[in-house]
Amino acid sequence: MSLVPPANIFQNAWVVDDLEHTCHDWIKTFGIGPFFITEYPAGTFKTVTYRGQPADLSMRVALAQAGPVQIELIEPWSSPSVYRDSVPAGSGSTMHHLGAWSDDFEGDLIRYQELGCEAITIGKTASTNFAYLDTRAHLGCMLEIVTKTSAVQARFAKIAAAAENWSGERPLRD
Repeated sequence: MSLVPPANIFQNAWVVDDLEHTCHDWIKTFGIGPFFITEYPAGTFKTVTYRGQPADLSMRVALAQAGPVQIELIEPWSSPSVYRDSVPAGSGSTMHHLGAWSDDFEGDLIRYQELGCEAITIGKTASTNFAYLDTRAHLGCMLEIVTKTSAVQARFAKIAAAAENWSGERPLRD
């Protein structure tokens, strides 16, 4: 049996019902921010599959940095989706997945599936590949693997830099 390379986890993600409310709650309760909000309307992604079939994936996402960990809050719009598989609408704010970098996306995808972790959603953007794997039996949540690219790293570095010595101004940003 070959071991899956250690996951390089960089993100904790929650599915939420009200993105702005949850962002403000995280800011007030934990002092985490600012949150960068992005909308992903239908048709944003180059390709997306849901349970092996072509699908749509639409949502709003807020990203912030909390020390070495990125916080992702997701307000899903499309259904069915990998988000609604484990977090029904109206559930409030619920942990959904850990995000991990992948240096060998196809290889990691195959290895996790060989371990019985079904790929619920696989997608491609202009700058990266991503897949949500059903690791709930092992981790209690999903695992998202993301191809580590310079474009994605640059965006995430901008978010992390904004969090350093953040004084609370402009808590929600584009």
